[in-house]
Formats: sequence, structure tokens, C-alpha cells
Amino acid sequence: MLLASSIFIITLIFVIWQPKNLQIGTTAVIGAIVALLFGVVSLNDVLAVTNIVWDATLAFIGIIILSMVLDEIGFFEWCAIKMAKLSKGDGHLMFVYSLLLGSFVSALFANDGAALILTPILLAKMKILKLNAKTILAFLLAGGFISDSASLPFVFSNLTNIVTANFFNIGFAQYLSNMIIPYIVSTVVSIAVLWLFLRKDIPAKVDITLLKNADEVLKNKTLFKFSWIFLTLLIAGYFIGDSYDLPISLFALSGALIFLAIASYMKSAKAWLTIKNAPWQVVWFSIGLYIVVYGLKNAGLTDELTYILNILAQKGDAVAIIGTGFISAILSAIMNNMPTVMVMDIALKDIPNEALAYANIIGCNLGPKMTPFGSLATLLWLYVLGKKGVHIGFWQYSKFGLMVTPPVLFVVLLTLI
Repeated sequence: MLLASSIFIITLIFVIWQPKNLQIGTTAVIGAIVALLFGVVSLNDVLAVTNIVWDATLAFIGIIILSMVLDEIGFFEWCAIKMAKLSKGDGHLMFVYSLLLGSFVSALFANDGAALILTPILLAKMKILKLNAKTILAFLLAGGFISDSASLPFVFSNLTNIVTANFFNIGFAQYLSNMIIPYIVSTVVSIAVLWLFLRKDIPAKVDITLLKNADEVLKNKTLFKFSWIFLTLLIAGYFIGDSYDLPISLFALSGALIFLAIASYMKSAKAWLTIKNAPWQVVWFSIGLYIVVYGLKNAGLTDELTYILNILAQKGDAVAIIGTGFISAILSAIMNNMPTVMVMDIALKDIPNEALAYANIIGCNLGPKMTPFGSLATLLWLYVLGKKGVHIGFWQYSKFGLMVTPPVLFVVLLTLI
């Protein structure tokens, strides 16, 4: 356990620190190799982990590629301007609408897509609107929070969702039927709590005349209109695939490549450049870090968690669901939600209560917001902001996250009961 824990902690430190621009995927693979060399994991474990995460990582790549193409044609910028115009200059309405937009993007294009693509667009628009630094920070903190708290409704909305759904053989329609209410509640409660904490920094009025017309940002109006039809067909494809037990990555990745081909044919995107710029490091990060985490499982961590979760399960559904959700949340905040979801899935495997799998997802999606290194989406979000000259300190972020996350998490977990 000491050896496995040491390899995991050192790997995670380097993932968060990223010295000399060391990529997160490279770090995770190095950690996996070290775990393999020291006998913490075996080659069979590597194959087992790859079998668990391949669908999730390929689906994620597909969603990001689709998001990148839509961003290229002005899809998200159009949505952001429409959101701002809809508020009619009311700062508080603009705050609510921006979070609803973040919830929509996170649900359809995953939390990482919201962090990578929507954040810089919103930041640019807020600068055009000449909002002050406190207001910009309030909007950014709220947007960063909603990107994870709203990543619940679809299997593809978060990597943690895909991994858990595959692990417990939960179908696309089954997953949606169980998580649509938690998603709605999470969005509403998140907006209410975020507004309560940040309302003093939200201006009463915003001069929206400074923004250009939404249609002016579109690079190809025909492709933009077609994109709505394409997204509808893609979601329908997920339901059809569910009926035939097909992997979600088949639709996410192939759909993205088809749309990329169409956009390239219409001279609205460059296929090779888009594929080259896709976050391939996430693939190596997922596989590498999961292999390192599997070492913790081999060392007995999951057995200890199973013991605790069994005790909670005996106390009734309410205690089991809330307890499981908060354990997942705390572990995610401390050691990142990607390894947490796998450790918890393994620990929950032999406990006959499907609601706990959903509680684990909710905990792993919301819990990371308590620390800046709790999720890959937050790390990407901070990285994007840093490149734009916005720096949020560790304690500044953690103080905000620790105040906002627990009440939202508690209410969302109640919906499972």
C-alpha cells in the first residue's frame, strides 16, 4: 500500500504541477510504467484498465473534435451573444443566462468541452462589455462550477459518466432516465447558490450595444443551421446504439469525424489541423492514471472502501446515497475525480444498489469543485484562463469551492432518494 500510494501521489503531484510543461498524459504514462516495473500492477491489469477506459477516452476525443469544429464555425460564440442579448442589459439575468448556456454546453459537449471552448469566448465578450475585474471573476468562477455540476444528464457529458455506465452496464436511455432530474436540480440549485454568493459582484446593468450581431460571427450559416439537425440525429443515434448495445464512442467519434469531413468539404475547417490539435494527451492520461490507481486497488484500498460502503448500505438508502456521494466528492477533491470514480466503481461492484453508482457519479462530478486540482476540466479551465492573463490562486479557488459545493451536492443527492 505504501509503494502504490507513493507512486500515485508523486504522479498526481506532477500532473498538477506540470514542471517544464510536462504534459499530463506523459506524466500518467510514466507513473504507469513505474507501477509496472515495481510490480504494483501486472500486464493483465494494464489490459483490464484499457478495457475499462477505451470507450470513455475515444468518446471524449470525439466530443472535443465536434466541439472544436462547431467553435470554428462560430456556433458557441453565436450562442454566447444570443444569451447576452436575451438579457436586455440586465446584469443578473445575464448571469443566469450565461450559466444556463454553460449547463447546455456541458451537457451536450462534456464538461471539458465547456472549459476549453466556452470559457475563452465568455471572457472575450465580458472584456468587450467592459465589465470590471470582480464581475469578470464572478462570471468565470460560476461558469467553471456549472461546467462540472451540469455534466450529469447524458453518458457522454463527463468521462466519469462513461466509465461508470460501462462498468455497471448502464444503457444510454436508462442512464438518462435516472439522471435527468438530478441534472435539472443541479443546474437550478447551482445557479441559485452561485447567485447568492456572487450577487454583490454582478452589475445591475450592462451595455449590450457593444456586442456585434450574433449572425455576424458565423463563418458558414448553412453549416451552422445544419449543425442543429446533425446534433439531433447524433443524439438519436445514441438511443439507437443503446438498443443494440453498441459502444458510445462509435457514435461520438464517428459522428465527429463525419461532421469534420463535411466542414472541411465546405471550407469551414481544416481536418488535419483539427485532429492534430485534439487533446490526445487525455487518452494517455486516462489509461496511465487508471493503471496507477489499479495499483491502489491491488494494495487493498478498494477493499477498505467496500467495507465502509457496505456499512452505509445497511443504514438505508438515504444514508447510503448521501454517504457514498460525499465520500466520492471528498476523494475527488483530494486525489482528482478520474482515479476516484474508478476506485469507487470497483468498491461498489458487489453492493446490490444501483443508486450508489449514480451517487458516485454525482460526487465525482461536483466534489472536484472544492479544489483546483479535483478534475481535469478544472485544470484545463485554469490553464485556459492563465493563458488569457487571468490567474486564480489556490486558496481563492478552494475557499469559493468549499462554500458552494457541499450544499449543491447535498440537494442533488437527495433527488436519487
